[in-house]
Amino acid sequence: MYRKSIGGNPEDEQSAVITTEEVRLHNKPGDQWLLINGRVYDITSFAKRHPGGAKVISHFAGEDATDAWVAFHGNKDFASKYLKSLYIGDVADYKPTPVQQDFRLLRQTVEDNGWLRPDPVFFITHFLSLLFFDAMAVWILWQFGTGWLPWVAAIVLFATAQAQAGWTQHDYGHQSVFRSSKINHLFHHLTVGVLKGASSHWWNFRHSQHHAKPNKLRKDPDVEMAYVFLLGKELPREWGAKQRGIMPYSYQHFYFFLLGPPLLLPLYFHYEIIYFCMKRRDYLDLFLAITYLIRIGYTYTPFLSGWGTIIFYFLARVLESHWFVWITQMNHIPNDICYDQKDEDWFTMQLRATSNVNSSPFFDWFSGHLNYQIEHHLFPTMPRHNYAKVAPLVKSLCEKHGIEYRSKTWYKAFADIVWSLRASGQIWYKAYYE
Repeated sequence: MYRKSIGGNPEDEQSAVITTEEVRLHNKPGDQWLLINGRVYDITSFAKRHPGGAKVISHFAGEDATDAWVAFHGNKDFASKYLKSLYIGDVADYKPTPVQQDFRLLRQTVEDNGWLRPDPVFFITHFLSLLFFDAMAVWILWQFGTGWLPWVAAIVLFATAQAQAGWTQHDYGHQSVFRSSKINHLFHHLTVGVLKGASSHWWNFRHSQHHAKPNKLRKDPDVEMAYVFLLGKELPREWGAKQRGIMPYSYQHFYFFLLGPPLLLPLYFHYEIIYFCMKRRDYLDLFLAITYLIRIGYTYTPFLSGWGTIIFYFLARVLESHWFVWITQMNHIPNDICYDQKDEDWFTMQLRATSNVNSSPFFDWFSGHLNYQIEHHLFPTMPRHNYAKVAPLVKSLCEKHGIEYRSKTWYKAFADIVWSLRASGQIWYKAYYE
């Protein structure tokens, strides 16, 4: 039993004393507690009002969410104001594990060294470069006409601008460009909407859950694709045993090349964004996405005509979709994909779900520094130009605690996507026909 403190004051001497085991019991819809820094908060009613969304906070119900809370909230003083009225007591037996203790020391080192502070020159240069690629696509058509060679060159340049704009909106979405969260949110709306034709709220809804519980079935939207692909070991075995599924999953490593990289952005994401905005009546994001399409039509129709612009746009998005899928999935699909394990700490969970790709100046640019996926997931608000600084410390911490730190060549990372799909398909096939 517990008794809520008078006025929700954490220092109130009437605050209840709660055990860790009690906290774990409150992990269901309608009854959700969180543990942060040894203090317990009842988020049952608050979850729906959570600025980051109800799902992302509910994913940690019944758990120690200390490191996740620290990772997601840049302005902790502001975020703490929400916690005061939710406080119900302290955990008497709260004791962080050795991994948690060492990771929190590492987090303090990161903050003390200023590695969470952005470099304005880096982000201004990057933003100007994507505008340059965007302008060059138009200039080539204007200067050299619409023959097949300038037409192909324009598609490549436009796709490059779109891919780099994707990494830019990702920076704003993680609030790693400006000190102010309001300014980050504003620029995220503009970049993801006007430059990418997507929705800021849609992106945050998906991406926050992905970072909160990466590769966790029923919690990470990025691995919820079972009607087309089965990922990991657990889900293929489960679906095979129940003879579920509408696809020939034993061949998914083949049809991945037809349904995955080519179509994710130009078809599925367009549909999902429109559906999300209409369902939630998010007309501002829908308007910004429409302004993007108007901009494309107004810019390219004088050169290519109406249908020519549609074909140009579709092919450019297909090219960008290949770029996006291979880069974003090389760090996740080949790794552990499973149901949530409630006793897994933040550091261990992120290391199991992520891997890096060896750094080079070109690949850092090409991947938007997402080749440092481990560091990005451990410190999601860290500006990407600082990942290389913290990487040796993360690797050292992994060695100390016997946790695998995976870093590969880019071609092995790409190949591992296909091999993991093949392995998952074989698991499904075996379970289905046994």
